[in-house]
Amino acid sequence: MFIETEDTPNPATLKFLPGQTVMAGGTADFTSVETAGRSPLAAALFAQAGVSRVFLGGDFIAVTKSDDVSWSALKPLVLSVVVDQFVSGRPVIEGEAHEADEDVLPEDREIVDQIKELLDTRVRPAVAGDGGDIVFRGYRDGIVRLHMQGACSGCPSSRATLKHGVENMLRHYVPEVQSVEQVEA
Repeated sequence: MFIETEDTPNPATLKFLPGQTVMAGGTADFTSVETAGRSPLAAALFAQAGVSRVFLGGDFIAVTKSDDVSWSALKPLVLSVVVDQFVSGRPVIEGEAHEADEDVLPEDREIVDQIKELLDTRVRPAVAGDGGDIVFRGYRDGIVRLHMQGACSGCPSSRATLKHGVENMLRHYVPEVQSVEQVEA
């Protein structure tokens, strides 16, 4: 099995592309070994010293390392875990995904639908290309609340991406949007 790797804008995160589907629908972001319980792959990756975050996308795995380990030491270990996972045929995720709560008023549903459509068609594909995801968390009083995941969480350029890229685009297409805020989980 051949697994490609790609750099991301976040120097602490690498994308691993196994050449097959990782997540059939949605994404999964694991910030610690304690949160990885429903993913055998994430749990196995966290067992490697230096892994600090695991993000599962449609066709990639983004792994974030801690500052005290180098990619030259960690990358072969991650590759081994990923190969073992896909050769074994075990599921990447077990159980049902949990949908995050959204802070939306019923009268704002039409605006929110427009925002989500723009995020899904214009923003999420680009963010996935960088090893991450952007998740809608709410809209109230003209403020869109978004959560960055994977390589985008903790990336030095993520705030600029939100404010200058996503906010400007949403304000252009949805005049009701006044600003965008990043929220944690």
